[in-house]
Amino acid sequence: MEKDLNPTRRQLIGAGTAAAVVVGAAVTLTACGSGSSGSGSGNDSSAPAGGSGGTGGSGGTLTPLSAVPVGGAVTVKGADGQPVVVAQPEAGRVVAFSGSCTHRGCPVAASGKTLQCPCHGAQFDAFTGAVLQGPAASPLAAVTVKVDGGNVVAG
Repeated sequence: MEKDLNPTRRQLIGAGTAAAVVVGAAVTLTACGSGSSGSGSGNDSSAPAGGSGGTGGSGGTLTPLSAVPVGGAVTVKGADGQPVVVAQPEAGRVVAFSGSCTHRGCPVAASGKTLQCPCHGAQFDAFTGAVLQGPAASPLAAVTVKVDGGNVVAG
């Protein structure tokens, strides 16, 4: 018996649906992957941050310094579009961290001296990136920032 090499419309639709499911699963797994982790050490206006990270391009303005409350933090977008938390532990000194939770990559929200993950309840110290409450086990990755002309800039 000879095989028919011309697929039917039903076979084509079925193959397309299966491919879409596979691609959708890959996208979902990527989105739920764990965030990067770094040393969690902070930085000041002259010292580079430890650990990995590097969200935001070198020299790119993240936010005006006046928008960052002394003793608090704000969440901004880095040059790559990813969330970055910028904190001002004391007047004129800034630190920054990845704004993605190290547990499952959800964006964290600034709340005073604490960063909170709304997905699973993890909490981080806004000034050090250290884990205050799980389920996250790794600190937030530090991002190198400095104050330049009244702005907080990456780099």
